Amino acid sequence: MKIPKPTNKAMLLGIGLDNDDGHIRATRGENFRIIGGSQDTHEAMQEKCVKFNEKLKDSGKQLEQLKGRELLDLAAECEMNVLVPDQTERE
Repeated sequence: MKIPKPTNKAMLLGIGLDNDDGHIRATRGENFRIIGGSQDTHEAMQEKCVKFNEKLKDSGKQLEQLKGRELLDLAAECEMNVLVPDQTERE
């Protein structure tokens, strides 16, 4: 039996922390998953992820093909807040 190779699939993860109405919000989309947040925050994250995917499609690349700087530039164009791990911790 042939075991399929795992695919390298990148994913954007959005986490909203400002929910005070007790409603659990979760959205899955192409290249992204969003959890939490108030209704406004969750909708804003959705819009940014959709915009990111549109720009990604225009670039002709898949998310996992982007280099670090390309990803950050694209995210900045979509006004996304991005956490970047400190490179010194990896060394």
